[in-house]
Amino acid sequence: MAIVVVLHGLLVFIFTLRILIRNDLSPPARLAWFIILNVMPYFGVAVYFLFGEIDIGKRSQKRHDEIFDEISGSASDFMGEKGAANRLVEPVYRQAFLYASSINGFHTVAGNTAELMADANTSVQRIIEDIDEATEHVHVLYYIWLDDTTGKALAEALIRASHRGVTCRAMADGLGSRALLKSALWRRMKEAGVQLAVALPLKRPIKVMLTSRFDLRNHRKITVIDGRITYCGSRNSADPEFLPKAKFAPWVDIMMRFTGPVVAQNQLLFASDWMQATGESLAGFTLVLEPEAGGFPAQVMGVGPTERRAATPQLFSNLIASAQHELILSTPYFVPDATVLEALCAAAHRGVTVTLIYPRKNDSWIVAAVSHSYYHRLLGAGCFIHEYRDGLLHAKTLTIDGKVTLIGSTNLDLRSFDLNYENNILLYDEATTQAVVSRQQEYLDCSDAVALPDVLAWPHYRNIWNNVIATIGPVL
Repeated sequence: MAIVVVLHGLLVFIFTLRILIRNDLSPPARLAWFIILNVMPYFGVAVYFLFGEIDIGKRSQKRHDEIFDEISGSASDFMGEKGAANRLVEPVYRQAFLYASSINGFHTVAGNTAELMADANTSVQRIIEDIDEATEHVHVLYYIWLDDTTGKALAEALIRASHRGVTCRAMADGLGSRALLKSALWRRMKEAGVQLAVALPLKRPIKVMLTSRFDLRNHRKITVIDGRITYCGSRNSADPEFLPKAKFAPWVDIMMRFTGPVVAQNQLLFASDWMQATGESLAGFTLVLEPEAGGFPAQVMGVGPTERRAATPQLFSNLIASAQHELILSTPYFVPDATVLEALCAAAHRGVTVTLIYPRKNDSWIVAAVSHSYYHRLLGAGCFIHEYRDGLLHAKTLTIDGKVTLIGSTNLDLRSFDLNYENNILLYDEATTQAVVSRQQEYLDCSDAVALPDVLAWPHYRNIWNNVIATIGPVL
């Protein structure tokens, strides 16, 4: 018995010491791990071993650094001019664009255009039409790619393009698209000559457990056609009915079709993932630089566990701080760190109209509880919270003053901040931003406002539950 007690104490001590030694943990995350290790030591140790540290592995990190050195060395003209935001973006928003440039070297480029897709059917139809007109190459990457109507339509379009002699490269995440990777549809694409790759495969689970963690995922949604067209937004290659979680359907997404120099940046981001997965070089990729007359400034922002920590929340904080009179944000998963939470409250306190739109019914009970734990603080600061009632609002949008838009795959949660590979486009243009604001207004029209008195009336057990989950949220 004494030996068991000693081993128990030694186990807790070793992992507690590990938590104290680490410099990359925030105080809330460190506290959360302390609680779990002391309340449920054996469970806590197992969870920490599997999920406690954000480490993609030394070989993967080294390969990532080599890839971006190659991209910076041979494709710097397509990444944009350093400091270009100083002449392309209004001074009050400039710092946010410059900060975004510091993450992985994609600078602001002028001459871009964008078209907001009307709905899910339109976005799929336009993507298929563009692929059917491709003459050189098509590159696609999706976190979730299902063998449903949308997923099959995309695969069939790639097969047709490959038969025409178009170079087609298709990537899917090893976890999010695991069913597709075992399907006849995936094999048909390969047989048709579509080049296939898996992002973060799950082939060696023991090695993954020992050197990394299972839940580091590639959450990106990238489509590039002939280097002249790219799509960016929240939608995976899946139907709005989203059969794996049909009871939350429809999933409401947003997609934009871009042309201009920002396409080359998205091409390079795709290339970096492809090179990481296959070991190939950048030489096989065609880059095009075609500014559109009268186009607007924009830039790609890609983040992931191989980039510096806290880059995403710091970018959001910069953007929020630049807001002068209006900020509208939609996200399905709201689990901010202290940096973003304080920035939102500070913006509301200084008179900015801060409007936050979340789904009423969330597919993650953890996220729902943590999100609700912040309602009192946000509403008390003067933010406006609305809950979308007609399905799961999956669109990730941020608009500022009707002039600046951030759109892409990033959720406002700790997974997107620390664990997932994400892709976004940050743009400065009133017309495009107003189109997104109009879409956000459609979300608001299908939402119910949450009032502070309603939150104050929540029973104590609900507040306790929300706050308990929020306390351990940093490790979930």
